[in-house]
Amino acid sequence: MKETEISKHTISVLVDNEAGVLARVIGLFSGRGYNIESLTVAEVDAHTHESRITVVTSGTPMVIEQIKAQLSRLVPVHKVNDLTLSGPSVERELALIKVIATGEKRVESLRIADIFKARAVDATNSSFVYEIIGSPEKIDAFIKLMEPLGLSEISRTGVAAISRGTLTM
Repeated sequence: MKETEISKHTISVLVDNEAGVLARVIGLFSGRGYNIESLTVAEVDAHTHESRITVVTSGTPMVIEQIKAQLSRLVPVHKVNDLTLSGPSVERELALIKVIATGEKRVESLRIADIFKARAVDATNSSFVYEIIGSPEKIDAFIKLMEPLGLSEISRTGVAAISRGTLTM
């Protein structure tokens, strides 16, 4: 990869679960003009009060290294792992997709949902709310196919990611 080539990276950060930690991590990105494409955070260990922040961002290799180094220097950060570079990983996202349609468009949206293994979690005479879980690319493809059928609203959780195999944080 060239030093000027921009690529997407999924970075996992293990932090203390305490007030202000997320604000400090976000501040690191915004203060330096780095973009966050996806952000998820949740407590992963109640006994140690640790949370996992998963950030998807883009940049040149030098920018990504700067981000990781600056994250590592934040006081409540225990570990930083670039899942994109550390080996195979699993990335999943959940989305709720609202489609307003009648007639053939309504039937077609159900067909496509079935192909993508999306579930109708709400239905009225003129709309569906679909729940879809998968890779960000799968969700993007589903959304694109729903656009001409009456796509009206989208809510996405952001990426949750973890290393495959025996590699841990």
